[in-house]
Order: sequence, then structure tokens, then C-alpha cells
Amino acid sequence: MNGSLFERLGEYRRLKAAFLGCSIYATVFVLHWVTYASMVLLAIVTLLCLHALRLLLTPSRPAESLTMAEADLPFYSLLVAAKNEETVIANLVKNLCELDYPSDRLEVWIINDNSSDRTAEVLASCQQDYPQLNVLHRGGDAKGGKSGALNQVLPLTRGDIVGVFDADAQVASDALRTIAPLFQRPRLGAVQLRKAIANAPLNFWTRGQEAEMALDIFFQERRIRIGGIGELRGNGQFVRREALQDCGGWNEQTITDDLDLTLRLHLQQWDIDCLTFPAVEEEGVITLKQLWHQRNRWAEGGYQRYLDYWQLLLSMRRLNLKKTIDLLSFLLMQYLLPTALVPDAITALILRERPVLSPLGIMAFSLSTIAMYLGVRRAYQRSWWQTAMQTLLGTLYMLHWIPVMVSVTLRMAVRPKRLKWVKTIHQGASLPTGT
Repeated sequence: MNGSLFERLGEYRRLKAAFLGCSIYATVFVLHWVTYASMVLLAIVTLLCLHALRLLLTPSRPAESLTMAEADLPFYSLLVAAKNEETVIANLVKNLCELDYPSDRLEVWIINDNSSDRTAEVLASCQQDYPQLNVLHRGGDAKGGKSGALNQVLPLTRGDIVGVFDADAQVASDALRTIAPLFQRPRLGAVQLRKAIANAPLNFWTRGQEAEMALDIFFQERRIRIGGIGELRGNGQFVRREALQDCGGWNEQTITDDLDLTLRLHLQQWDIDCLTFPAVEEEGVITLKQLWHQRNRWAEGGYQRYLDYWQLLLSMRRLNLKKTIDLLSFLLMQYLLPTALVPDAITALILRERPVLSPLGIMAFSLSTIAMYLGVRRAYQRSWWQTAMQTLLGTLYMLHWIPVMVSVTLRMAVRPKRLKWVKTIHQGASLPTGT
């Protein structure tokens, strides 16, 4: 399948979003009136509980020390799309160009996407110190946002493995050597590193993001181990060039290139793996306003991909049964359920009865809390008491996802999608760092 067919599947997004949104609300209202609704929900909860137990009971992958002969190491092309990143871009270049990896098998490409600050000047200075650094400057008429920037530079690169980072990333020195042996598996299309919040100690929001990233990698690792869907998270993702070309490159009609590419890879029968160690560090957003805008963008992009590819996702010719079950389970818990909880609560108040989705909500809440505890304990190796307190904070923090999904579902149904570069403002050296 090529990129043009994927793009044709992305038509009529607003109409599909409106239809799905109306279907969610209508289903909730019907469940309050149908006498056998409780039996239907009990069956769904039972199936989801079985899937949740498989995730929780699956052991963590043991630490591996796979190595490769120096002569067999792959060529890496590390790409960064940067717009107005003068505060962090020099540290990133230094980090990537000084990784523990043969310099003749590594190239770094920074795409300066029409920055209006001193990003171009900083990069010019860096090129004098690092000969493996390449810079591509895009003008004001360039299109496609981050995806367009990555697509434009891809033909200029030579790597067997294409790594993608955000401008605020900091990567462990041995990351490339750790990842390389994984790509000896012929159908492994990509690997995602765990994301860690460098400024986690700053406040409630950054500590919440720290717990969220531990929860995410916990689910990622176990979903992969039971044959489910592994996902990309943008910063710290490594994609096999063959697999990327098989998908037609990055989708310039999406606002979350990583989530979109995730489904494209799986639909093309490529697998995605992840690593808890090493992690890639990034700055967490520091205010509620910044978090709201960032998570709305993530939610819209994640939701949009299901609207674009739903026909292929339900086709057993594209995904096997294990991946389909896992995909539908997390679609329900991560996107549909948070959207349905609000109309369920409103209807319950009007009819003076308990919410019909409460068993499903309790199951999802319990799974998230347990998984967060286990994820924080594994990722940060803290005491049980510190882990418990971090889990409590993280659980309160994760409640923001409910209003985010309600907002996104309504907005996507009535407003055309705006395709533009949306980036998080990075503070750079002014923020404290942590692990």
C-alpha cells in the first residue's frame, strides 16, 4: 500500500467524527433505557478484565545485553525538525554528535523550519564543531508541518535506521548500540524509547507527566509481549527505512505524525518494539494551559487515525486477531469511554439513577492505577512508599484526560482540522533537570 491510498482514506474526517460522536451519545442514552443494558456491559467488562489481567500478569521483559560486531552495526540517520529552538538546539546537537557510535555510520540532520529566532545562527556555529551535522533550511512557503519537514529531508539521508527526536531531547550515549541488535528481526519496523521528563521535580504537572510516561511504557511493553499493538511516541523513535518507505513516508495530513505512522506500520505488517532502558529525556510542559493544548493535539491526532483507517483496522487481512483485540480494547478505554462518561453522568442525574458505565469506568480506573504503580516502580526504581505517592499524584493528574476527550470529540465534529506546525515551547537551561 502506498501513501496516496492512505491519504484517500483520510477524507471526510469531520463527517466521520460527527457520526461517531453522535453514536457515542446515542448509545449512552439507549443504555439507560434498555433493560438488558447491564448484561451487555457486564459482558464487555468481563472481556476487558480478561485482557487487563493478561497485561498485568505478563512479566517484564528481562534486561538484555545484545551486542553486534562493529562491522555489522547499521547506519543511523538522526532527524530533528526544529522551529524557534535557539534555547535547546546546541545541547541537542552536542548530545547526538557525541553518542557512543562509529562516526562513519552516523549522520545528524536538523531541519530548520523557517525559524524566526537565532536557531539558524546557532546551527551554523555547531557545524564548525561537528562535521557529521547537516542542516536543511525551509522557507516560509514550506508546507506539511513537522511531517513535511521530515519528508523533505528523507531523500537526502543514507541511514538504514531513521531516528527522530524533538529539539529538547537528551539521549543516553549507548542508545544506538542498544537498539541496533533489535533490528536484526526482519519484520521489526520501529523501536520506541521510554520518554522521561527532565524537569519532573518542578511542579504538579511535570510530576504527573513523569508518572504518565511510566504508565505508558508499562502498557507498551506488555501489549507488545502479548502480541498487541506497539506505538510510537515521536521523540526517541527509530524506524527502519524500508518500513518507512513502505508506508509512504510521514503523513502530512495529520497533526500527530508518530501516532499516524504507528497504524500505518502495523497495517503494512510491520511490528513495533519498545525499550524501558535507556530513556530519552524531554521537557514536560509546566502549566495547565500548556498541558491542555498539548493533550488536545495528542488526543485529536490519536482519535483521527481511527477515523481515517477504521476499514483497514477491522480487516483481518491487515491485522491479526491479537492485534485487533488489543487495538479495540485500548480504543474503547482510552478514547471512547472518557467521551461517554460525561453524557452518562448527566443522564444519570436527570433520571436519578446510577451511571450505567460505572463498572467500565471502575475497571479502567483500577487498571490504570495498578499499571501506573508497577510502571513507576520499574522505570524509576523507587521505594514502595515513593511509588505509592507518585501513583496517587499521577492518578489525580490523569483525570485531565476526560475533559480533553470530551472537548476533542465535540470540536472535531464541528470544526475543520487545522494543519499547521504546533510545537511546545522549550525553556532549555533555565529549568532544573532530573531523571
